[in-house]
Amino acid sequence: MTTRIVAVGAVLTDGEGRVLLIQRRNPPQAGKWTVPGGKVEPGESIEAAVAREMLEETGFHVEVGELLWTVDIPGPDDVVFEVHDFAARIVSGTLCAGDDAVDAGWFTAEDLTELPVTRGLLKHLRKHGVLG
Repeated sequence: MTTRIVAVGAVLTDGEGRVLLIQRRNPPQAGKWTVPGGKVEPGESIEAAVAREMLEETGFHVEVGELLWTVDIPGPDDVVFEVHDFAARIVSGTLCAGDDAVDAGWFTAEDLTELPVTRGLLKHLRKHGVLG
């Protein structure tokens, strides 16, 4: 039987054509770059999870915006991660990788062609107009 785990992510841009990504510390896809995010905790709203994960992984307090996309990502042992990625805007804080993030930074579309990114990330960023 498949186990579904609800997770979230946040898509932040800086107004200069760059998107904020973190490098994952833990499986699945450890070492790959992706948008900050993680699992929704029991009793937590999806929007609250986005704000918490952003603070934990990037040091930024954010305002959560609209849902951009939802994707199912197969995991090990018959697990499927149901990931809801939202637009977000930085309210305060200083960029500092933490929790599941080994590193964090701002990247252009050109930069992303040189990085090992998570499966499907570039497609979704382009499809939803985040990258040109």
